[in-house]
Amino acid sequence: MIFANPIYLYLLLLLIPLIGWYIWKLRKNQASLQVSDTAAFDAPEAKSWKVYLRHLPFVLRMIAIALVIVILARPQSTDNWSSSTTEGIDIVMAMDISTSMLAEDLKPNRLEAAKNVAAAFINGRPNDNIGLVIFAGESFTQCPLTTDHAVLLNLFKDIQSGMIEDGTAIGLGLANAVSRIKDSQARSKVIILLTDGVNNRGEIAPVMAAEIAKTFGVRVYTIGVGTQGEAPYPFPTAFGIKYQNIPVEIDESTLKQIATTTGGQYFRATDNSSLKEIYSEIDQLEKTKISVQEFSKKQEEYKNWALLVFALLLVEILLRNTLLRNIP
Repeated sequence: MIFANPIYLYLLLLLIPLIGWYIWKLRKNQASLQVSDTAAFDAPEAKSWKVYLRHLPFVLRMIAIALVIVILARPQSTDNWSSSTTEGIDIVMAMDISTSMLAEDLKPNRLEAAKNVAAAFINGRPNDNIGLVIFAGESFTQCPLTTDHAVLLNLFKDIQSGMIEDGTAIGLGLANAVSRIKDSQARSKVIILLTDGVNNRGEIAPVMAAEIAKTFGVRVYTIGVGTQGEAPYPFPTAFGIKYQNIPVEIDESTLKQIATTTGGQYFRATDNSSLKEIYSEIDQLEKTKISVQEFSKKQEEYKNWALLVFALLLVEILLRNTLLRNIP
């Protein structure tokens, strides 16, 4: 039990003069009778129960006043305690949505697999600011840094290949992600860059974008998505979807250089399980806890005290007007 306004408890000191005044008044009001002989009063006489109860109304009144003061101090319960862990990490996910991400070496395809695993990653980090940048032939921000992960996940669902001009502008996507996170005040700033191709569009080279990220203290984890060799790719025809194996080309050397320059790591995802493991490893690498806060869920507890005050006053009034009633 704690009090929101404990200073009001000092009002309890007012009970001391009230009790003193009550004792003084009792002594002053006692009648005196002079007699020549007190022998008649020496025999012990049983006292009435009213003699013992005559101070009860005053005691009830003092208790009621004390409880009113306690109510003014706002008693609160703090039985429920919770812990909140702040990771202190801001993360921007830069995702390739070029048409090559429709290849089905990951199930149901590279893009959907990447979205599903990224969503699980987001759900596992409720305390982080996370944003989303997408790129193909150009790049734009799908979602700025936010802790409202419900909104972020809804925007993830809306991602589909063909939203923007086709191509693979890795440098532009990385530069856009850096611009979204560079002013962050977080202890750790991270970009997770996922692509399945080779940079062939955009005005910014991937290595140059990596140098910019390094300047702002941003660590970049790069993920190359695609199996070894060839991957089945769906081609729409007049007779429906036809599949053709196409070569998997990932500029691993550039992705490794980006990771090395910024202090991150490069990963290769050749199937769904390896992609999940990559995100799990990144999740563990970025678990730097910088603060643990404990807070209590406070609840006002004045109602029971107020009911008790009402009950005490009611009992006092009943006693004064019935059993302990004074005859004028």
